Amino acid sequence: MEVHTVSQIKHVVRKKASLAIWTWVLTVVMLAIGLLMLLPFFWMISTSFKSPGEVFIFPIQWIPESFRLDHHLNVWIGDQSFVHYYYNSIKISVISMVGAVFLSALAAYGFARTQFRGRDSMFFLYLSIMMIPPQILFVPKFLMFNWVGIYNTHLALILPGMFTIFGVFLLRQFFMSIPHEISEAAFIDGAGHFRIFLQIIVPLAKPALATLAILDFSWHWNDYENALIFLIDKQLYTIPLGLQNYILEHSINYNGMMAAASAGILPIIILFLFAQRYIIQGVANSAVKG
Repeated sequence: MEVHTVSQIKHVVRKKASLAIWTWVLTVVMLAIGLLMLLPFFWMISTSFKSPGEVFIFPIQWIPESFRLDHHLNVWIGDQSFVHYYYNSIKISVISMVGAVFLSALAAYGFARTQFRGRDSMFFLYLSIMMIPPQILFVPKFLMFNWVGIYNTHLALILPGMFTIFGVFLLRQFFMSIPHEISEAAFIDGAGHFRIFLQIIVPLAKPALATLAILDFSWHWNDYENALIFLIDKQLYTIPLGLQNYILEHSINYNGMMAAASAGILPIIILFLFAQRYIIQGVANSAVKG
């Protein structure tokens, strides 16, 4: 009996040791993959401080011989200042984000907390629109925006940006995880749908709302295709379009472009560092019910 117990203990110890080794191996592999994915960002930041002659030195010179700040200064106070591009990107991203979160929350509440005939079929049809490539809609949107008079204005990016199918899906899944007994108790007390939505559902859904806000802000901040097609005036350009200023007639100012790109991704990095726990919590809770 004792021999059998000792053998079981040894087996458990070997199993735990093997699991610990595999955990360390997977950790090292994932760390290596993560560092590999960060190499382009390291090169971008390094290039922004280099002189033009150091850009294409091979093997790559990760640390510049002398750090030059003039490329970064030109992004903010030079002839190719990015300040108004920053303002345009912030304006479009923030307004679109606020509208998308509010409208998505209203639609998600309707699909998740109200009962009406054909609700699930309508939601399935709504989700099927996600299979349509957005590039197919460029020509119809161009004609429509030109007809209503918002082409070459920020409204051409803001108004469509307020409607997101993924946002409705994300919030609907989260709302379905909230117990229906809470809504039923509020109905008994005389509360209507709008009051339940604002005073009960929205406070409970803060992680999902924050997740959608962060993701939607990132989508609009990095949007290039829509800005390229629907904006002509350079004063209306966003940061992705503003990077084209560094593509000259016979050359490309890589140092200036990398400095501008570094400044462009800074808000996204800061936003993610401060709100990553909301993203994880919101996505995890939204997957509770399907």
